[in-house]
Amino acid sequence: MPAPEQFASLGAMRALTYREFLRFFRQRNRVIGAVGQPLLFWLLFGTGLQRSFQVAPANLNGPTFLEYYFPGTLILILLFTAIFATISIIEDRREGFLQSVLVAPITYWAIVLGKVSGGASIAVLQGLIFLLLALTLNISFSLSSFLAIALFLALTAVSLTSLGFVLAWRMESTQGFHALMNLFLMPMWLLSGAFFPPPALGPSMHWSQWLMHCLMRLNPLTYSVAGVRRMLYATEPGRLIIDENAFWTPSLTASWTVTLLFTALTLIAACMIARTRTREDVVT
Repeated sequence: MPAPEQFASLGAMRALTYREFLRFFRQRNRVIGAVGQPLLFWLLFGTGLQRSFQVAPANLNGPTFLEYYFPGTLILILLFTAIFATISIIEDRREGFLQSVLVAPITYWAIVLGKVSGGASIAVLQGLIFLLLALTLNISFSLSSFLAIALFLALTAVSLTSLGFVLAWRMESTQGFHALMNLFLMPMWLLSGAFFPPPALGPSMHWSQWLMHCLMRLNPLTYSVAGVRRMLYATEPGRLIIDENAFWTPSLTASWTVTLLFTALTLIAACMIARTRTREDVVT
């Protein structure tokens, strides 16, 4: 790559990242929607299902629903921010901004990394602010565990933002993107173990439980939620206790491995799809 084009691509990437921050903090409804709704879900479902939730054996004190649902709420914040960040691709194309970026002498990866890094950085920032609410659950974590959780959240945010980029690139309307979100992204979160743990395989399992286990085990977000949960409660193993005969949960090693692979695959897919043009793009 020629040096001028390389410098132009780096400058464009920084500009697009800064633009995501600027647009986000100028639109207060995005700030409220990305943090307020998951927080509301956590409080309402946490208090409402407190007495009817049990994942530990009867003779042990397992996690409460507020404690179990907290890592899932963190992932939900990342998901909402990724949705709001990538839906701007449709708006940018409709307003003509994206076409002007596409005809600029920059590489496709600069466009992808600019959008993804901006959206992912905002998501991680919100997630770390929400993480402070863990103090209300009497959760204590060291600096090293906090940094590990932050890195894990960053990987998850990049993967979700890249996935949103792939889904939004060919969309022609925001209404279609919202429909796809309700059909694909929200079920993906619901089947991540954020709201209820995956059932364990057993000889007497009903076919519906077997199907649920397979769907949740193949879902990459299941490993994101499990990874955050294991690191968050690493110093308090009592809050991690689940009935292994009834439920399944991935290990921390599997969580890191799957999250890394999912991040790499979605980022590569975003770079590949950014090379294609849609009908609304200006072809020169």
